[in-house]
Amino acid sequence: MSSRDQIDALRVRMGEAIIGQRDVIDRLLIGLLANGNLLVEGLPGLAKTRAIKALAKNMEADFSRIQFTPDLLPSDVTGTEVYYQSGDQSEFRFEPGPIFANIVLADEINRAPAKVQAALLEAMEERQVTVAGKTHRMEPLFMVMATQNPIEQEGTYPLPEAQMDRFLMHVMITYPPVEDEVEVIKLVRGEEIAAMEEREGAPAKEKPAPIPQSAVFDARREIGAIHVSEAMERYMADLVNATRIPAEFGDDLKRWIEVGASPRASLGLDKCSRTHAWMAGRDYVDPEDVRAIAPDVLRHRLGLTFEAQGEGVTPDKVVEELLKQVALP
Repeated sequence: MSSRDQIDALRVRMGEAIIGQRDVIDRLLIGLLANGNLLVEGLPGLAKTRAIKALAKNMEADFSRIQFTPDLLPSDVTGTEVYYQSGDQSEFRFEPGPIFANIVLADEINRAPAKVQAALLEAMEERQVTVAGKTHRMEPLFMVMATQNPIEQEGTYPLPEAQMDRFLMHVMITYPPVEDEVEVIKLVRGEEIAAMEEREGAPAKEKPAPIPQSAVFDARREIGAIHVSEAMERYMADLVNATRIPAEFGDDLKRWIEVGASPRASLGLDKCSRTHAWMAGRDYVDPEDVRAIAPDVLRHRLGLTFEAQGEGVTPDKVVEELLKQVALP
């Protein structure tokens, strides 16, 4: 099977476990193929954790889940030096924390204070962790997928801007349609029955072989060869630059945007639009690829004014206006 066939198979398998969230599945795959970290936000019970687990379960990859709580310590995430003594010999050995895995689920990341959240920063950006002056490299396939509850809920700590900027995309999950919720009920009921039968000794259904990591690396090489014209490069840069000089793009954007996006936004648009084009079966990027992923890449990188927040203007509304005001190539 080609890398595209294997990624398509991964998408189908995830769709069997996640009902009615096709856009979320596509965004998780884009994050995986673009070698980025994802922040997934939604109300409790909307299958954030389930979606990420479905990705890890169907891949040939080590999976680790960290439940973020207010009493978590940074060493609980990264690992720590432990003193060992045997006879006359003694030494400090590094005991890796749960962040040393291929796919790391940082569940409810905004339930822990900023000091613990910051324990992820070096791993997310530089793919390494430094403890006691020693640097420990992550595996070639490594990504952090964090979930967070809306910050309006009690017991949450807003993520620092520096950490938000390290997430390639900020994916939002909303309530499913009623028809899909009916299918969710049937799916979970079937899983519960299958689990009971398995505990009672019934033979488990044979599972297909997991998708190998090589499929991801092959896909990344193909995505690296996707053609991006100079006009498309300028369009991406113009979109990001418009967030820094909003007064030149209308009174509304001038009132809404206080802090614009960093150059990481331009890099994110390039990576994600190339991946989006590859997943659509094209070898070039067109404006629709950029417009499709722009909300996910920009929504967490915009600092809105108090006036915008008072009017109930969301980052998605701001990005929608940006796409209207910035000329297409």
